[in-house]
Amino acid sequence: MKPYAIIVAGGNGSRMQSATPKQFLLVAGRPLLLHTLEVFTNALEEVNLVLVLPADYIAYTQTLLKEYNFNYPVELVAGGETRFHSVQNGLKVVKEECVVFVHDAVRCLITPDLIRRCYQQTIEKGTAIPVIPVKDSVRSVADTGHHKVVDRSVLRLVQTPQTFKTEILLPAFECEYATAFTDEASVVEAAGGKVELVEGEESNIKITTPSDLLIAEAYFANE
Repeated sequence: MKPYAIIVAGGNGSRMQSATPKQFLLVAGRPLLLHTLEVFTNALEEVNLVLVLPADYIAYTQTLLKEYNFNYPVELVAGGETRFHSVQNGLKVVKEECVVFVHDAVRCLITPDLIRRCYQQTIEKGTAIPVIPVKDSVRSVADTGHHKVVDRSVLRLVQTPQTFKTEILLPAFECEYATAFTDEASVVEAAGGKVELVEGEESNIKITTPSDLLIAEAYFANE
């Protein structure tokens, strides 16, 4: 079953305190999103890459891919108002029964092993949502100011790539947008589907702040 990887690169860099959207910042001498694309091409044979971008950055990205000699075919798609709409636009490219990964472009530290685990579990169970345990103590805070401790042993942090068979994901994304849709798993569950968890990776962080960028630099320096 041929895989499609929809790489969502719609951030504007506000928390990175940079005029350049974070997905285009250099890490180890290459734009962050290129590292992400390369991991998918290394992990899977004949993966279809779909890169969802702000419309204003499509031409810029075409130039970037040439400049850094990224010769693997990539379909560039304009994003939407929200992540939901961006993924929805990316899914329009998928025209066959397959396994679909939806991954944050700024999670460039993902390993081929996690990608393959997600793929294999999706073949077997239909879905794979990578998660990791919560290490810190957690409290829930109400509008009244009241707060209480939450049992962290029952909590998990959700990562990407969130991975699905098309028969599950495509019908789910035919619905209207709701603010409760924080990721693809929440869309599938709202449509009545069941999602299966898979072990994620501590290093699979989302590059959001300047300190995250330093972590990524250190990671690539030690490879």
